[in-house]
Amino acid sequence: MFLRTSKNLEHLSLNESICSQLVFENLYENTTITSIDLYSLNDIFLSKTIDVLIKILYKNSTLTSLDLINRGWPSLNNIGSEEGKTLAGALCKNTSLTSLNLCYNSIGPEGGKAFADALCINITLKNLNLCFNNLDSEGGKALADALCKNVTLTSLDICDNNLLSEGGRALADALCKNTALMSLNLKNNNLRSEGRKTLADALCMNTTLTSLNLAYNKLGPEGGKALANALYKNTALTSLNLQGNKLRSRGGIALANALCKNNTLISLHIRNNNIINGGKAFADALRINTTLKNLDLSYNAFKSEVGKALVDALCMNTTLISLDLQGNKSARKK
Repeated sequence: MFLRTSKNLEHLSLNESICSQLVFENLYENTTITSIDLYSLNDIFLSKTIDVLIKILYKNSTLTSLDLINRGWPSLNNIGSEEGKTLAGALCKNTSLTSLNLCYNSIGPEGGKAFADALCINITLKNLNLCFNNLDSEGGKALADALCKNVTLTSLDICDNNLLSEGGRALADALCKNTALMSLNLKNNNLRSEGRKTLADALCMNTTLTSLNLAYNKLGPEGGKALANALYKNTALTSLNLQGNKLRSRGGIALANALCKNNTLISLHIRNNNIINGGKAFADALRINTTLKNLDLSYNAFKSEVGKALVDALCMNTTLISLDLQGNKSARKK
């Protein structure tokens, strides 16, 4: 009853203990709730919940945020491919939802394709999180094709989906055409070196993406050099995460040199890349760069003399506010 009569309630968080048909039916009539968070639903409630949510997405015009992250993953049931496709179908009709989180729900490649189809039609969704959903390269390519057409999505999180180099190349092509996306998370997708050049080339052309996460994609030294070259030309990117990509000294030094010319990047994370001999190059960059505010160089096995070079550089730098150097006491073995 309170859902029908409440005039102030805007955010609603539920778990299986209080989910009921009555609660959901009253949501149809509610005109104040804009955000719903459902979590820890077991198999008894999950299917019924999805059925009701579909009806809500078709009928309710005030809901703007829906969080269906599977916080019990992997022990609790997930939405899966079929239910995922049903939800995607509802997005084709819904005109109010701006944020959807389906993290850890194993919707698979077919579910990914269904959401790609929805993105070609939906004109209101701005934030979509599909991380840990087993999308694979086919799902990644479908989403990439959708980004070539969609003009409203500004944030896409598809980390940990094993997109492989095929998915990476498709997404790179999409970045050359898309003019809306501002944040893209591709962390841990096994993009490897095959996708490094296409992504770097895309950054040379893209003018809207401001945040890119490529952590743990095995890009290697050549990937670091390719992305460094892109930073000479890109004028939009403000945050770049390259953590755990085995950049080594060559890739690290190339990035440091790019910082001497780039004047848009604000945050750079290159933790755990074994940049043993690249510390001094970053010190030199900090003497020149006037825009970088956050730099993570932790766990790169820098030699002890790098510390003094960085201290001297900080005496001259007037913009950096955060520097992470932990884990650099001595060089580690390769």
